[in-house]
Amino acid sequence: MTRRPFTRHLVALLGATALATALPLTAQAHGPTRQKVTETVTIDAPAATVWARIRDFGALKDWHPAVADSPASQGNTVGSVRLVQLKGGGALTETLEGHDEAQRKYNYRLKDGSPLPVTNYTSTIRVTDSGGKAQVEWRGAFYRGYPNNGPPPDQNERAALRAITGVYQSGLANLKQLVEGK
Repeated sequence: MTRRPFTRHLVALLGATALATALPLTAQAHGPTRQKVTETVTIDAPAATVWARIRDFGALKDWHPAVADSPASQGNTVGSVRLVQLKGGGALTETLEGHDEAQRKYNYRLKDGSPLPVTNYTSTIRVTDSGGKAQVEWRGAFYRGYPNNGPPPDQNERAALRAITGVYQSGLANLKQLVEGK
């Protein structure tokens, strides 16, 4: 009888050791995790003025410096498809998922297979009033471009975050410059 409790204790101890040893391997062997980027800019102009500049889903070409053309198939109607032609080559296809004039915002989804190192990308751009100035918030959520473990450097989380942050920062900086005229 004295051996049974010892055996149970030994089995429990071995099981706990095996579990503790396996946990670090499990943590390292995960797939991609959802990433998020939010960039904001304050523009010295009324929110209505800034919204008028960006409200059209097809107007990305009018304010983003990397975009050559951005026609939207159905304007600001949910389901509209925007084909974004990049100045450096390449194209993105995006679908409008929501457009709210009263809240001065719209949200869209990027179809996979774009030149950006991301998948399952969704984004919202919004203009709010901040004491007589416009605050523009552009936020997105996405996964890295490489869906499996061990992504190459150009398809990992760092590359995805860098790419989306760069898109948002350059777009918002140019919008600010265009609206303020500085």
